Amino acid sequence: MAGPNLEVFKFGMYILFPIGIMYYFGTNLDGRFHVPDFWPKEGQTHKIPYEREEIKKEIERLKARNAEVKRAREMEEARMRALVGEERRE
Repeated sequence: MAGPNLEVFKFGMYILFPIGIMYYFGTNLDGRFHVPDFWPKEGQTHKIPYEREEIKKEIERLKARNAEVKRAREMEEARMRALVGEERRE
């Protein structure tokens, strides 16, 4: 057996290792882990509408966009049905 010196060393490692890790990752975070332009600027983000008119305009914009997507999807489905119909005739 190694004796009490080994136990003191192990106890010191159990205590100092987590403290060292927390100190390393907890200090100077901006300098160590900084990624330039990670977060979008104020002008690049969405603005949440708060006024009644703004909310109505946003709802109309979303409805128009959804209708356009639906129309494009239906056109694509019709085109695919036409292609499948042509393949069956051949």
